[in-house]
Order: sequence, then structure tokens, then C-alpha cells
Amino acid sequence: MTRKYDFGKVERKWQEVWEKEKTYEPDFKNVPHPFYNLMMFPYPSAEGLHIGGVRTFTGVDIYGRLKRMQGHDVFEPMGLDGFGIHSENYALKIGAHPASQAKVSEKRFYEQLAALGNGFAWDEKLETYAPEYYKWTQWISIQLFKRGLAYRKKQPVNWCPSCKTVLADEQVIQKRQGTSDKEQGNAVGVCERCETPVIKKELEQWFFKTTAYAERLLKNLDTLDWSENVKTAQKNWIGRSEGALIKFPIINFQLRFSRRGPIPFSELRIWCLRRSMNSLQITNYELRITRK
Repeated sequence: MTRKYDFGKVERKWQEVWEKEKTYEPDFKNVPHPFYNLMMFPYPSAEGLHIGGVRTFTGVDIYGRLKRMQGHDVFEPMGLDGFGIHSENYALKIGAHPASQAKVSEKRFYEQLAALGNGFAWDEKLETYAPEYYKWTQWISIQLFKRGLAYRKKQPVNWCPSCKTVLADEQVIQKRQGTSDKEQGNAVGVCERCETPVIKKELEQWFFKTTAYAERLLKNLDTLDWSENVKTAQKNWIGRSEGALIKFPIINFQLRFSRRGPIPFSELRIWCLRRSMNSLQITNYELRITRK
């Protein structure tokens, strides 16, 4: 008679051995061939771990095991990323404070992550919502601000009214309205998460001056072993361009709106890219409102 494989019993046995013997804890003081196998931390934003996270962690762990077999000392950390809209929206959904709910969710998440049997270095686990961690992200932000690399300004953004968050252009997908062929009209941008129509909203927000490093970022992309579609997405995100910003002063010019009345403008700004010796391409322009 064929014996039934009790995978739960076998896996628990060896996971206890790994934890006791610290099989996956690297010796940081004596590592001749170190390899940092970092993966994205999951959001503790629901009742448990999402299967999409399990797929990602499994793939990265397989690669880490390959590097161990090749003689590397692999450091594979794990933690929880509790900051962000995922965790906040889940806390709002169940009527809890995000900080207190994260402490509740993390117990279940760590149980599920441990059950995967991946080679995580548990002694170094961390949570991004712990003050001991985010004090350093705040410190970095202060240093950037002191050097003029962090600043605030108003900027139109993609806003999801349902998720109550800003969306990157890549998170806005085009979807046609209506259920039948006759009803379907032009495509509109919707949130990739909840498919709520996205609106443009002007928000005052913090920016990092990545343009100061645009050239270095672009050059370093050539040294990365990434797929071309990922590199292209990164190049588009960096958004480096060469051209000229031309400012035209405007005197006694107003635009009239039915509800808001006339609005005075004092300046027209045009951003031009040079395409050839005899032509310029206008890629962006804006009217500056007079400050009174």
C-alpha cells in the first residue's frame, strides 16, 4: 500500500531544524562570497498573504537557493511594508487605526511566510512602520531637503476617488464605457485596482529632484541585467529631455469661466524640444496665474 505523504508534518519538522540551527542566517563578519537576495516586502493590508506575493517570494527564493549551490553566502531578508495606501484602506474598511491594525496583521503574515519554507533570515526581519526603522527614512529626507533635493509644490496628479490615493500613469488603464457595442464610447482612464474613473487633481506634495541625477540614472541602466521593457519603463519614468523653457509676459489678459469668472494671467511658459536645425517641437505649455 502506498504511504500518504504528510507534507505538513515533514515541512514543520525541517523548518524547526532550520530555525534552531539558523541555517539561513549568514555570518556577516566572515562572508567570502556575499549575495544580497532582496525582495519586495508584503503589505500587511488584509486578512492574510496574497497569492501574488507567494508567487514572487517563491521565484526569488529559488534564485537564492541557486546562488547558495554556487557557493555564495546568501542574505535573504524579510519584513513587512506597513506604510502606504493598501494598509490604510484596509484599516479604514474594518474601522481600525492603521498603526494598531498593522500589529494585528503582522502575526498572521509572519505565520504564513514562515510556512512557505523559504530561506529567510528571520533574525534581521523588520517592519517599515516601526519607529526604529522609519526614523532613518526621515533622516534621509531631511538630508535631501538640506541639499535642495527635496521640495514642495503643487502638481496635477491622477487621483482615484475610491482608493483616495495618487496613481502613477502606469496604474491608470484605459477602459471603454458601456456594456454593449452601441453603448461603448471613448475609453476613459480608470484605476487598475478598483476600476473607478480617475480624475485630475491638483495637490501640494513633496518631490525628490531626481532630474539632478537623470544622466547618471540613464547611463547606469545599461549596466543592469534587466529586460528591455523594464529598462524602457525606467527611462520613461526618469523622463530626461533637452530643450528650452521660454517665458512670454502677458499684459491685461484674462480667461473667462462661467462659474469662476475672469481669471487674470501674467505669463505664458512654453517648453520646446529641438528636433532639427529649422524646427522646434512644443511639448508642454502653461499659463501662469497672476498672484495678487
